[in-house]
Amino acid sequence: MNIHTPEMDRKPSREEAEQALALLRQWAGKAHDAEIEALDPVLARLVPDAPVDSYPVLSRRYPEAFGVTSAYKDTLPDLQNGPSALIKGANRSIQHVGISNFRLPIQYHTRDNGDLTLETSVTGTVSLDADKKGINMSRIMRSFYVYAEETFSFGVIEAALEDYKTDLESFDARINMRIKFPVKVSSLRSGLSGYQYYDIALELVESNGVRRKIMHLDYVYSSTCPCSLELSEHARRTRGQLATPHSQRSVARISVVLNEGECLWFEDLIDMCRRAVPTETQVMVKREDEQAFAELNAANPIFVEDAARLFAEQLQGDPRVGDFRVLASHQESLHSHDAVSVLTEGDTFANDSLDPKLFSTLFHVG
Repeated sequence: MNIHTPEMDRKPSREEAEQALALLRQWAGKAHDAEIEALDPVLARLVPDAPVDSYPVLSRRYPEAFGVTSAYKDTLPDLQNGPSALIKGANRSIQHVGISNFRLPIQYHTRDNGDLTLETSVTGTVSLDADKKGINMSRIMRSFYVYAEETFSFGVIEAALEDYKTDLESFDARINMRIKFPVKVSSLRSGLSGYQYYDIALELVESNGVRRKIMHLDYVYSSTCPCSLELSEHARRTRGQLATPHSQRSVARISVVLNEGECLWFEDLIDMCRRAVPTETQVMVKREDEQAFAELNAANPIFVEDAARLFAEQLQGDPRVGDFRVLASHQESLHSHDAVSVLTEGDTFANDSLDPKLFSTLFHVG
């Protein structure tokens, strides 16, 4: 019959463990070699000057039949949730800690009542108090999988954010979901059509008890330099000299905070960009489409400053949009550098400092 007393079940204190270790070492100082060799190998390693060969012989076979019990799990080390004494470095809170590029399929509803299942890259982070060693990263993924089968909405990611914020006992949390959203577009004159893929990111941020829903869209277009266009026409008109203005693939990253209770479809934001700058790069092109694109560019020449203001004009008039930011990069064919601009509205995106590599992320490969 096994008898368990409360004293046997009690976890020894650190002081008691240190006393036991001191007692073991005191005994080992007077014990014979044979007595030490007879010790459990785990205990023998605690003896001063223990020989290396006292390390136990370990199995090299994977134990397929081994099953994990609750009692066994309780013995596993958990350094991330260890005491604050294990913290390395400055005693500081961390604003963002979590996972990046965790991928899974998510279903999205389209404006025309269709559904698309798209590979989605998820970044999930939480804040970390100064007195906490770390977080359990897998809880972020487990929280998201609970809602992975539901059609996307900001309500779904709010629920996921709430879950892992609670699980990880954090005061701030963020989720960012990146997708490539396909839209079928028609050519300018030939009647052909093809799929344009838009880099879109959806972000839910909770900071100091305030939640913001943010949508990011990369819009790729052609920009014809107004100055170069006029100089080319001058050469034709005054000297009969054939000349071509320079134009280049350009990218604008549009970031908008969604006003509470409002619905802004992906397609709505894409349409706003097309109205602002209609020279979107083309998918399917025949000769008549290429000529039409040249004419469209000539009818809409823009500097990078023009682009930023044209996008802003569309955004500031929409009641669904709160704070916003426009990043524009014209990747020059004339210069060996790019022309860039930043325009922000509101406090969300106001920032005196920019990531040194921010504009290099606005490069789209065909």
